[in-house]
Amino acid sequence: MKIFKLPDLGEGLQEAEIVQWHVKSGDSIKTDQPMVSVETAKAIVDIPAPYDGKVARLYGNPGDIAHIGAPLVAFEGEGEDAGAGTVVGHVEVGQKPVREAPLGAGARPTAAGIKATPAVRVLARKLNVDLAMVTPTGSDGMLTAGDVQRAARILSETGPIELLRGVRRAMAQNMMLANAEVASATIMDDADIHAWRPGSNVMLRLIRAIVAGCKAEPSLNAWYDSQRIGRWVVKKVDLGIAVDAPDGLLVPVLRNVGERDTEDIKRGLDALVRDARARKVPAEELRGHTITLSNYGTIARRYASPVVVPPTVAIVGAGRIRDAVVVHAGAPAVHRILPLSLTFDHRAVAGGEAGRFLGAMIVDLHESA
Repeated sequence: MKIFKLPDLGEGLQEAEIVQWHVKSGDSIKTDQPMVSVETAKAIVDIPAPYDGKVARLYGNPGDIAHIGAPLVAFEGEGEDAGAGTVVGHVEVGQKPVREAPLGAGARPTAAGIKATPAVRVLARKLNVDLAMVTPTGSDGMLTAGDVQRAARILSETGPIELLRGVRRAMAQNMMLANAEVASATIMDDADIHAWRPGSNVMLRLIRAIVAGCKAEPSLNAWYDSQRIGRWVVKKVDLGIAVDAPDGLLVPVLRNVGERDTEDIKRGLDALVRDARARKVPAEELRGHTITLSNYGTIARRYASPVVVPPTVAIVGAGRIRDAVVVHAGAPAVHRILPLSLTFDHRAVAGGEAGRFLGAMIVDLHESA
């Protein structure tokens, strides 16, 4: 048999979930005919047949996690293993999630580092309870049998564990990576937008302000290399837009926003949000952003500490616009206020640079157009 393996899906992706098979054992298929749909951390991808042939066996069922280089389809006939792109190593198909980043400060300890007697550990294994999830009530942080039984009772009431898939799984892995690696710091301030014309588009104004911030302090539009302790300051502003999709957080990219006119950006933004929520964003448009914008103000409150995901070094958060009393021309007045939060990676960005970036944004947002 000739074995076709799950190909390299790009952008460092190491796995994909099988969503739907389009062929079955015994089918004769043609080159480029869709064989299977898989969901990666980035998008749903159709994998085509590498050549004409007859399917002998399918590896994996819908819902299984397949890793790069794992057997995917066996074809009848003699020949070498076939791939569709670069594949590496021996990888298996299965349901078990794989940890891809080290735990950082604040992570829960492993069971081996937890204070518990052998009897309590045996009880935890019997009840299928992870000791790292249990809050100790014994003296000096010791776990008791009652602690384990309480956790087991709570877990039994919640039902079976829900394994995270696709976008939500990628989000979990990215947050774990960010927690382990990034030296996060956040500053916050308000922009007075009283001068805005009626009907002004908040997202377009935020994008323009981020471009102004990047011009004032280019170091926030950068990638950081933690291995070599260095950074690349990028000339083009490729803006990642955090989109709240039904399956989790997606960050499609709006390219080169510093060189595009307002109408072009608006068309690109509308298409980006529409495609993200429909899970139809091309894989290439989910890669390589240089700075991120999260406009959580439509669903949340004023301020936040947005998370910087490597290799980027900054993310801007925009909160809910509100009316507030301010001092204007020496007298109290009611103005519209837009709260802003800027999280940056302190390994690559100094506090003064972050402050000047945010200040440049506020100056731009203060203008009428």
